[in-house]
Amino acid sequence: MKYEQEYLIKRTLYKDSVHKKLSGVCGGLARYYGLPRFGVRAATVVSMFVFPVVVGVAYVVAALLIPNR
Repeated sequence: MKYEQEYLIKRTLYKDSVHKKLSGVCGGLARYYGLPRFGVRAATVVSMFVFPVVVGVAYVVAALLIPNR
């Protein structure tokens, strides 16, 4: 029987200081989840028009809580 070994890779969430536009939250989320940065930023901008208060507060809280790399 062939056993496959699984290796757990610990990923940590950091703000992206290299590709940041405002604070690096969207770039950090894109890197963490393996998504394109432009897609995360576009979804954030669209969400800001639909739910401005919720997304604005969430972005500010994330900018304060997510550590820099």
